[in-house]
Amino acid sequence: MPLLEPEPGALRPSGIRGPSPDRLPDRRAAGTPEPLRGGLTELLGARKVLWKASDLVRYASDASPYRFVPQAVVLAEDLDDVSAVLSYARGHGRDVVFRAAGTSLNGQAQGEDVLVDVRRHWAGAEVLEEGRRIRIRPGTTVARANAALARYGRVLGPDPASAAACTVGGVVANNASGMTAGTARNAYRTLSSLTFVLPSGTVVDTADPLADEELARAEPALCRGLIEVKREIEADPALASRIRAKYEIKNTTGYRLDAFLDGTTPVEILRGLMVGSEGTLGFLAELVFDTLPLHRAAAAALLFFPSLPAAAAAVPLFNGAGAAAVELMDGNTLRACAGTAGAPAGWAGLPKDTTALLVEFRAPDAAALAECEHRAAGIVAGLDLAAPVPSAAGAFTRDPAVVAGFWKARKAFVTAVGGARPPGTTLVTEDFAVPPARLAEACAALLDLQAEHGFDTAVAGHAAHGNLHFLLAFDAARPADVARYGAFMDAFCRLVVERFDGSLKAEHSTGRNMAPFLELEWGPAATALMWRIKRLVDPEGVLAPGVLLDRDPGAHLRGLKTIPRIEAAADPCIECGFCEPACPSSDLTTTPRQRIVLRREMVRQPPGSPVQEALLDAYGYDAVDTCAGDSACKSACPVGIDTGALMKEFRSRRHGPLEERAAELAARGFRAVEAAARLAAAAAGAAAGATGGRLPAAATRGARRLVRPDLVPAWLPQLPGAAARTPPATRRSGAAAVYYPSCVNRIFGGAPGDPGPSVQEALVAVSERAGKPVWIPGDAAGTCCATIWHSKGYEAGNRVMANRIVEAAWGWTAGGLLPLVVDASSCTLGIAQEVLPYLTDGNRALHAELTVVDSVTWAARELLPGLRILRTADSAVLHPVCSMNRLGTDGHLREVAAACAAEVVVPADAGCCGFAGDRGMLHPELTAAATAREAQEVGARAFDAHLSANRMCEVGMERATGRSYRSVLIELERATRP
Repeated sequence: MPLLEPEPGALRPSGIRGPSPDRLPDRRAAGTPEPLRGGLTELLGARKVLWKASDLVRYASDASPYRFVPQAVVLAEDLDDVSAVLSYARGHGRDVVFRAAGTSLNGQAQGEDVLVDVRRHWAGAEVLEEGRRIRIRPGTTVARANAALARYGRVLGPDPASAAACTVGGVVANNASGMTAGTARNAYRTLSSLTFVLPSGTVVDTADPLADEELARAEPALCRGLIEVKREIEADPALASRIRAKYEIKNTTGYRLDAFLDGTTPVEILRGLMVGSEGTLGFLAELVFDTLPLHRAAAAALLFFPSLPAAAAAVPLFNGAGAAAVELMDGNTLRACAGTAGAPAGWAGLPKDTTALLVEFRAPDAAALAECEHRAAGIVAGLDLAAPVPSAAGAFTRDPAVVAGFWKARKAFVTAVGGARPPGTTLVTEDFAVPPARLAEACAALLDLQAEHGFDTAVAGHAAHGNLHFLLAFDAARPADVARYGAFMDAFCRLVVERFDGSLKAEHSTGRNMAPFLELEWGPAATALMWRIKRLVDPEGVLAPGVLLDRDPGAHLRGLKTIPRIEAAADPCIECGFCEPACPSSDLTTTPRQRIVLRREMVRQPPGSPVQEALLDAYGYDAVDTCAGDSACKSACPVGIDTGALMKEFRSRRHGPLEERAAELAARGFRAVEAAARLAAAAAGAAAGATGGRLPAAATRGARRLVRPDLVPAWLPQLPGAAARTPPATRRSGAAAVYYPSCVNRIFGGAPGDPGPSVQEALVAVSERAGKPVWIPGDAAGTCCATIWHSKGYEAGNRVMANRIVEAAWGWTAGGLLPLVVDASSCTLGIAQEVLPYLTDGNRALHAELTVVDSVTWAARELLPGLRILRTADSAVLHPVCSMNRLGTDGHLREVAAACAAEVVVPADAGCCGFAGDRGMLHPELTAAATAREAQEVGARAFDAHLSANRMCEVGMERATGRSYRSVLIELERATRP
């Protein structure tokens, strides 16, 4: 047993409120049962089958109010795997659900039997015809696809608010649209072709000229049945007319019956049916889109009106003027958003009936935008606008920062209402559509209905398309609350259909919560056709039962998930999944959402239950140890949850007294620790050279077994040698700034064989050349930004070092008169922000007087204007550093790189490398998983320089790519060297 084993039971939840009605039963503690586990493993291999209870639980939640725990999870890697699973399911009477991002809002990504993950191995995009088309794999996010198109001035038609997280496969499967797509730019209208796998295993590429011939040979009954349905619809003018009318407004309820009117052959009909089919008719393996022009010129205004009717009356005016987006926020929404990101605190006092429209125009160039602005100004001049708060300027602006603020305010709807919901309540996100002319009436009716059933009243939405959104919160553990929700849904559906002839789902797709109401909207004849389509395509009912079609009138009330109280930092989580693309461990172990989902299941369990014990056994490695702790999840989370910080807290809980004391002693004696580490780096480098790396690798392996793998770093061949014992010579007199070399740059030098200069030498040199000399304090050794202790959860050591560095920095900078320039962005973040909670009151006052500046920001703001660029690289690839993103300074990194290279490429798949100080040495598999896609992109072409801004990130990227990364400051020194 390792000397410093984590404290047993330290992560066991306390304050449990009692077993939840939806807790996983004890019999599921062993995970996937036999013979299912053995059968899938034999078919696919053990690597592709997730079977532990923790695996099943973490895949049991999506962004919806539902929770269904699968029996097994399959990580399908290719079409052969998909076909094999479908064949197994048909042969053994199993059900299959496909899941990509899990951002769906109605339970479409959940199943109770075999769940197939089609995100992890299904990413990638190929731009075609100079961007006019793009071929996309289904696990690719919308944002990633648009990043590939941006250099061609093109964009996808669908633009869901979840673009950074949702996948293109999910967008097509749900016919999701967004702020501007409407009915003309959605997936149904812009999808050129697709390749799909039918439940029988038949693969169809709709772009293949022989597709119909091959399908007729493989599936003759299906082809005949589709054509029969087509003829029946065309022979019924009333039904055909009704179908056309239903899609004049946004509608994603049920199957796309207009596919039978738009398509002439079985393949063409199936191409239309697959859009919005929610995985109930087949697997979407590849998608080819016709793209649209990306209009980069934009102007927007946030206009306030005295009432809902006044705002609604303005919508058609802006639509007629060609507005790209017209978004509505009612008074309750505006007040709820007050003080959130992008929304002024003054909104809290807005009059009750105040309503706002966010209107945006987009154009290909400034001249065309000016014409839009002229039309918009004419409209605004005739409106009766309100100015209830100073921020209500009522004018259009092109300022990107202001426009971004408007959109933050609009998107704060979910943040404000979802994040502020009562603890322990489930969040339901609903959308519907009415004819745009009846927008104001529908808003008022909805607000009255919400109030009648005791729900908070608020509405927002895509006013240009009559598409409204609202949120409901209720406690699924309380039968009375579930009944209240059920009564509301019954009344709401009747309201939308019977009063407005609207769409029960405009862009979120049918899902489990609208399946029972399908016939209410479509009527018996059309609904019967949908059931017939399902039987034709999936006669054995293998795919996604209950997701789109369900004869149980109470199906929408089954599987509602409880939200038990957990740690306050994570309790507001709405399980939306927006955090997952930003998480470096998402393809290795767990994501931030899954870490929270697992925690909630622990709390659902009675103390000591077999399921709770199984989850705790897996949680240490899967959740705590393999979290990079970079807090990138917080930036992506709509309610601002920092799951990385929570994992650091959990690390702290697992420390025993001996381990905590050792960490504190290391902080107090850090000068000796630093010297020993530099000596070890030199010795390891020498030993590696003599033994080919075998000796240092063997030594660290033994130490890891003796102490604990999560405490002793593994030796990696890419680790640099030791830094020079003394820093470059500098003078305090005349210095423009104090330069604080981070401990990583005091311990490690350049890459093996790198002639230099070091980061310290480079920064000193370029500062001198720019006329902004810096001074390195002589007593920097023994100090640190405290991130070492903070990231590992060592409270006492963290406090020691946090207070030490602030006291030292205050003295070095003469009480804050000079800026403190730090040469590692993670250390800049540590000193500038992360030390604050651990400071004494006196040192917090000293900290307030400090100006902490990242070295790259120093170079961009202070040095570049005074430097002469003498030579540049032809091309450079840049690895952004996540801590710079948190600091808001990643633009400075690009600016400095652009001064050093004629072409600077930031990989579209760039993200946190997962190295996280030494975590990439503690768990090299974390960095390997985090960098895989970025490394593939980097390796696809040659670059003259590989640049970043943090030494350990550079080590991680070198390990991932096999190419030598160096600091952008070193490249700047080379570019300006006389």
